[in-house]
Amino acid sequence: MSDHLPIFVFVSPFLAAICMPLIGLNNPGRCRPVALTALGTMFLLSVATLWRILGHGEIRYAFSGWAPPAGIEWVADEIAAIMVVVLSALAFLCLLHTGRETDTELGSRTVPYHAILLTLVSGLTGIVFAGDLFNIFVFLEIAALSGYALVGVSGGRALVSAFRYLIMGSLGASFYLLGVSYFYMATGTLNMADLAQRIPDLLHSKAVIGGLSFMFIGLGIKMALMPLHGWLPDAYTEAPDSVSPLLASLVTKIATLAWIRILYRVLAAGSSDTSLEIIGLLWVVGSLAAVAGSLLALTQQDLKRRFAYGGLAHIGLVLVGVGQGNQTGLAGGLFYLINDAVMQCLLFILVGVIARRYGARTLDDLGRIQLPPPWIITGFVVAAISMIGLPPTGGFFGKWYIVLSAIEKENYVAVAAVLVTTLLTMAYFMQVLERMLRGGQTGPSAQKIETPLQLRLSTGVLSAAIIGLGLWSDRVVQVLLQATSQLGL
Repeated sequence: MSDHLPIFVFVSPFLAAICMPLIGLNNPGRCRPVALTALGTMFLLSVATLWRILGHGEIRYAFSGWAPPAGIEWVADEIAAIMVVVLSALAFLCLLHTGRETDTELGSRTVPYHAILLTLVSGLTGIVFAGDLFNIFVFLEIAALSGYALVGVSGGRALVSAFRYLIMGSLGASFYLLGVSYFYMATGTLNMADLAQRIPDLLHSKAVIGGLSFMFIGLGIKMALMPLHGWLPDAYTEAPDSVSPLLASLVTKIATLAWIRILYRVLAAGSSDTSLEIIGLLWVVGSLAAVAGSLLALTQQDLKRRFAYGGLAHIGLVLVGVGQGNQTGLAGGLFYLINDAVMQCLLFILVGVIARRYGARTLDDLGRIQLPPPWIITGFVVAAISMIGLPPTGGFFGKWYIVLSAIEKENYVAVAAVLVTTLLTMAYFMQVLERMLRGGQTGPSAQKIETPLQLRLSTGVLSAAIIGLGLWSDRVVQVLLQATSQLGL
């Protein structure tokens, strides 16, 4: 039974998504409790999967009894199990924090909203577990189609942003699928384990090089890697406040994880001169994205747009670590990816709270409202010190391992990029915190606005998770190091 756990993790939200129209047919108010139950069940199953894998090793699940490479295979290793725990937990908190406000705002769109949200979570889960390149494409598109719909669910200007997201996302999917076809033409297989056996002898093949280039461009669009990020700032800014935390914390992170898996599981990055050239390019692109994203964040007045660019910068930091081609960098990059997902979720929840309850969506608005309650300020401070990279938060230790990996490779340009990004991150957070703490004489008073319990609970759990990831960073990184020890780094 334990070997079926990855399937149960996927089926929990997927089955609820399929049944949602029937569940909400006569009473749309049932949708939210059912969705929360499905995501809570998914989280418990994810924890059980992680426990099983840590104790007994990875799970390889062949569908319908067809052995790979002929059949479809899912692979649940330590990295996949950790990411699914993070995914399910964040999805649950993103839905929990909005309370029934979302149902009131959406009206007749309540049922499709919950169905699409659960479909998005299912698609992201499939990306994490997929053991072949084509099924990564399938689940990328399931998640992307759900993302387009969620961005545009509120109508108005959000529809324009959703359409731009659709155009860019479709372009990225086309590039990725073209790259997959090149790989199949060169090797005759799409199973990742099988490809890993055949690719090393074909790294100089024009088909493989071309396919890799197309796949990198396609996934670069999906993970919003600069300069392929054009869809993201508007999508995050115009999306409903209940949707932005989910998109910011998960969509680009899972796409980044897909690229990391291809790079190290298929291409065996770091084990040959050709693959070293590939990852050498990766840290350069990541460094430029980290610095440029932080600079652009510093110039933004809209809070959601500012943190959207900040998220782009932190994707760049992940690639700086992954691009060092050593075990420390890969584990550090993955650890920072996990932390960034939690940090982005907390930030966008808090920005949405301030926008809905105080009408403050820009820096100038933030300076005119009265001092927010302590729990909002505390959440912002915790997120800020983690994204800046100060102890004892997980963000500090993530950056520490990334810098350490660059020093091991004597790559001081990468070290400088991390330090510059840190200083710029400090600058744009100081602007936000200064306006927030300075306060104003007009606007609603914090004491007169009732705060739902689930909202404070969500922000408290996320703040605690950021600090907890720092306090227990050794244990998490040790698991990641163990997971990457078989990659020949």
